[in-house]
Amino acid sequence: MLCQVCSKKTATVHLTEIINDQMTELHLCEDCAKEKGIAGLGQPFGLQDLLAGLVDFGTPIAAGNKKTVTVKCPNCKMTYEDFRRIGRLGCSQCYDTFKESLDPLLKKIHSSTQHIGKTPARGIEDSKTNKELQDLYLQLQKAIQAEAFEEAARLRDKIKQLENKHR
Repeated sequence: MLCQVCSKKTATVHLTEIINDQMTELHLCEDCAKEKGIAGLGQPFGLQDLLAGLVDFGTPIAAGNKKTVTVKCPNCKMTYEDFRRIGRLGCSQCYDTFKESLDPLLKKIHSSTQHIGKTPARGIEDSKTNKELQDLYLQLQKAIQAEAFEEAARLRDKIKQLENKHR
């Protein structure tokens, strides 16, 4: 598609404007867009911009029924309004301070409010061994409480064998 102003270069800037349910589209080359003073060209769209756009601007942090309070992080002094404007938290304590408002945002982005993470490929065996050891220790505790000492001795030996192999 050619630029609608110069009709020489390919249009790379596409603007859509809706005013009173009337939609107008304008297709410009980069040079013509710069001449018209269209802001934001050449500026990358980053994660900060995405997060700022996802923040629910209609949900202030409120205390009580009618009184809205500006909550500040006790560590870095950032307010939720600062986070909404910047799109980035100030410190790790902000997660606790703004939890009530961040939970819906994190659920939108990650489909969960709790980070589970991934296991690196080189650590899978260690992880499996650790999980197996935890299970064996739990079984050992139950066997001891049930006074099943033969079973406890078998589990103890299995734990020792696994720990020696793991070293």
